[in-house]
Amino acid sequence: MKLLVTGASGLVGHSIVQKAVIKGWAVIGQSRSKSIDGISIFKSEISKDTDWREALQGVDCVVHCAARVHQMKESIESPIEAYRAVNTCGTLNLALQAAKNGVKRFVFISSIKVNGEFTPSDAPFISQSNQVPTDPYGLSKYEAEKGLWDIAQETGLEVVVIRPPLVYGPEVKANFYSMMRWVEKGLPLPLGAIRNQRSLVFLDNLVDLILTCCTHPNAKGETFLVSDGYDVSTSQLLDSVAKAMGRPNRMLPIQMSWINFAARLIGKPQISQKICGNLQVDISHTEEILGWKPPYSFEYGIQKTVDAYLKSNTI
Repeated sequence: MKLLVTGASGLVGHSIVQKAVIKGWAVIGQSRSKSIDGISIFKSEISKDTDWREALQGVDCVVHCAARVHQMKESIESPIEAYRAVNTCGTLNLALQAAKNGVKRFVFISSIKVNGEFTPSDAPFISQSNQVPTDPYGLSKYEAEKGLWDIAQETGLEVVVIRPPLVYGPEVKANFYSMMRWVEKGLPLPLGAIRNQRSLVFLDNLVDLILTCCTHPNAKGETFLVSDGYDVSTSQLLDSVAKAMGRPNRMLPIQMSWINFAARLIGKPQISQKICGNLQVDISHTEEILGWKPPYSFEYGIQKTVDAYLKSNTI
């Protein structure tokens, strides 16, 4: 088995590389600049003009993780075109070249944002979605998915789509890292009364599913949602992180209505939506088609994530 992994130096891509090597697979990784011990690296950007022929030689399966992700402070005039250039056009260029070079399967790491930003209570997302995303990042992934299904029909390339929600694990950055810092510092957060429900996925659970999809005969032509199979509220998540750190829980039981009011007052209602809103996914389709279950529990994933965070901050 020979695998090409794009975004091989990222959180998900690097873990895929490590676990594929352990399985005895041959791996080539794509990265814009970084080298990775133990594997060949194809250094390139992701665009509609990238020539992948060298990287695709003898490859059985492509796992496409690389993407232009959310920018906290977007500075360009047309962000949707920047997302499309990488996430849509770059993806479809790679898939077409993969098909022409005899690659059998293409596993695309999309995003739950293709389904949307939030779910009603007790109405989790399923893999079938009839709405078109409005978020630029989600829209670029949606358009990539649509194009991949066209390529699959035209060429016979076996396409598999995976839409993860928020991914956490050792070396996680962005909001999850900030949350762990808040807890470590013992800040009194006004989040103790939030009773929303959110699906998350531990990195090792996601990678296990991705590697399963590289070879499982039932995976081709399918779209899979993934999570730990255990949804938590924002309050429960913070409490779990505090317990894993051995820190006291300093959350204040401020009602969600007050948080929503404060967010509107400062002109940022999206903040309260992200903190208080629901985002649940139904993974029953994934489990039924593949006979797959998340191998690691939420508690295990949080402990591993926190341990790695504490270790990195004591070196």
